[in-house]
Order: sequence, then structure tokens, then C-alpha cells
Amino acid sequence: MKKTNIIYWVSTGIFGLLMLFSAVPDVVSSPDAVKFMVQLGYPQYFIPFIGVMKVLGVLAILVPLPARLKEWAYAGLAFDLLGAIYSIIGSGLANAQMVFMLAFILPGIVSYTYFLKRTAAGV
Repeated sequence: MKKTNIIYWVSTGIFGLLMLFSAVPDVVSSPDAVKFMVQLGYPQYFIPFIGVMKVLGVLAILVPLPARLKEWAYAGLAFDLLGAIYSIIGSGLANAQMVFMLAFILPGIVSYTYFLKRTAAGV
């Protein structure tokens, strides 16, 4: 169980930090975030909303909450990442640098997998 906890917390910490770093520019509507999101076709009012939702999702996976709420947070963060990939491809901005998205997706998958293991073990 100790190994499971370590893997869970390390992957969750990495995933949380990555999502938080991507959320902050959206929350404050930085010029780069606005430019990028407008290129993807999103309205400007959507930018701080998605940023705040990412911050809330990160908080939900890091703090002690009922498993059902954590499930919803993981789902929301996954939808955000999948939606970002879909939007980039759909807007024609896709390039080889999109492989970087794996840096976000892989820790999320590991975190969720070990969340399920911890939940099944009653932790």
C-alpha cells in the first residue's frame, strides 16, 4: 500500500501542478492565453471560466473529498485535455509539438489509476 500511495501522490502532484500552471493564464486572461483561445475559436468570456474550473478540479483531486466528487474532477480535467487536443486539431494549429500534451495526459492517467486502487483498498 505504501508504494501505491507514493505513486498516487507523486503523479497527482505532477498532474495538479501541470493543470494549475495551464489554468492561471486563463484565470487572469493573459494576452497569450486570450490570443491562443481566440485562435481556437473560443469567445473571450469562456477563458476565465475554463481557468477557474481547472483550478477547482485540481483542488478537488488534492483535498480530501468524497470519491464521487474526485471522479467528477478527474472527468472534468480529462474533458478539458481532450477538448484542447480536439480544438487544436480542428483549428488547424496541430503540429509535432502536440506530443507535449502527453506530459499532461500521462500523469493524469497514472493518478486516476492509483486513485481507483486506493479507493478499492479503502484509503
